[in-house]
Amino acid sequence: MAALYWAFQGWSTAVRFRFDMAVVQFVSDVVMYILITHLYRNFANKNRWQDLAIEKLIWRMLIVIPVMGVFFTIVTLSKLYLVRLLFLSHPGQTFIDFFSLNAAGIFIAGIRLMAIWLLAYHLYHYAKREMRLSVENARLELSFKQSQLDNLSAQLNPHFLFNALNNIKSLVYTRPEAAGRAIDLLSELLRSGLYKGSAMLIRLNEEIDLVRDYLELEGLRMEERLTYDLDIDISLSGLMVPRLCIQTLVENAVKHGIALEKQGGKIEVIIHEQHGLVSIRVLNPGKLQQNKTVAGIGVRNLKERLELSYQHLASFNLYEMDQKVCAEIKIPIR
Repeated sequence: MAALYWAFQGWSTAVRFRFDMAVVQFVSDVVMYILITHLYRNFANKNRWQDLAIEKLIWRMLIVIPVMGVFFTIVTLSKLYLVRLLFLSHPGQTFIDFFSLNAAGIFIAGIRLMAIWLLAYHLYHYAKREMRLSVENARLELSFKQSQLDNLSAQLNPHFLFNALNNIKSLVYTRPEAAGRAIDLLSELLRSGLYKGSAMLIRLNEEIDLVRDYLELEGLRMEERLTYDLDIDISLSGLMVPRLCIQTLVENAVKHGIALEKQGGKIEVIIHEQHGLVSIRVLNPGKLQQNKTVAGIGVRNLKERLELSYQHLASFNLYEMDQKVCAEIKIPIR
């Protein structure tokens, strides 16, 4: 900087050699210090130091920093002396004298600079490793949850199919003319809902179509003992919901509610938005005491799927209101 100052004052001719020397010093510094750090980088990569725990890495740094400080001192002093020989006709000192006089100060500076560089280098790689591990852990967790959901889905399909076939079997003996329609409905259920690949979420309107087909299928068996009413906010038609979640509640309401009532009753499906959540309620006549022990595979399966898909953001509750049993799911709007 001093050389530049005097150059702009018009003394550039007198001190031109100092400016040239400064340029050489700068370029040689860049080249040599990049070389030193590059050699360390290759050594660290070869020995996989980036994968070490912090404690083990710190002990190695306590050895490496002084060693790199020594290299820094030797390289820097050698370079400085050679530049002096190149630009000054009378250096005034032998290399030994020059080295002895300046070694301590350069070594301390080297320790400081190498420590800063090593800290920055390993902090960068540590942060990069942690990010990579976080992404990998998230991927593994997602894969594990998907595997769990696939297993639950594999359990659910045979469970539903078994119940539907039992219903059709009873129709074959009691109402043969209705058995054909029941088979058509079951085919539609299988085609549109049960075998949609690995999709765990479907649109609400598609789930409601499944529920209608299922209720019609049950209606063929139970005749006038089963009626139903659907009260659904049409603006939620495109909402993604867990596959067969409403059908499971309806099936449970029919099996453990309507089927136990001599006169039958009405199934009510009510779906509305409440405080940023979607409330899905299925009501059937009866008392909760009759339903306390009916946590079958469908309901258990549903609870697990809700937990896997939404964690603590979704809920399932079973309660009694106005001589009716209400099964309610609340899920976040996505």
